Amino acid sequence: METGGRKPGGRPTREQAAALGARLLDGARSVFCRKGVSGSSLEEIAFELGVSKHTLYRRYPNKAALLDAVVERDIGRFRHALSAAAAAANDGAGDGAGDGAGPLEALRRTALRYAEIGSARDYAAFYLSLNAEAALSASLRARLAEWSRAALEPLAGAVAAAQAAGALRPGDALAVCGILVDLLEGANNRVRLGDGASGDAPCLERLFDERWTVFTAAMGGRG
Repeated sequence: METGGRKPGGRPTREQAAALGARLLDGARSVFCRKGVSGSSLEEIAFELGVSKHTLYRRYPNKAALLDAVVERDIGRFRHALSAAAAAANDGAGDGAGDGAGPLEALRRTALRYAEIGSARDYAAFYLSLNAEAALSASLRARLAEWSRAALEPLAGAVAAAQAAGALRPGDALAVCGILVDLLEGANNRVRLGDGASGDAPCLERLFDERWTVFTAAMGGRG
């Protein structure tokens, strides 16, 4: 008799393999976040997940490969969320898409989605811990730089589209994207460190609008 689509001692189904893979990445992310990458080991992660070391090593030969898998999954989700925000704005741009308003609104929505994700404490805790370790590790700094470039491609693309439409001044789209990210990270930090139970807790939408106004005033296109 099969149990959950798998015969005793048989190979797991595709769905079971996918579920196990997600569980391994979720567990590894949690351990990395709590103990740092340098303070974690594959053996410890396997123990906390209640799986054999063989199960983990069969998929990830070392800790670097496991960390790459954890971050690449996050990057995929992040890029999808940013691209979806831009696409939704473009789909609703209507006849105004040709005068720069459409691309600028797409950039605004993409930037807002960036802020919404980045202000989440669970999301931030993992990446802030990686940044802290990267200060002492040149190899981790290099990997963080690669991950950041990949994650921000949709936002940089939205910047380039707004520039092409004349809604932003011309220039290096990546540099302009960096300026926008710096502004947004300030807002994110205020939200992450705010007291959610307080009546005067920071409002992400207000903080975002303030920074968006500054950004467009400084980087807006010239007629």
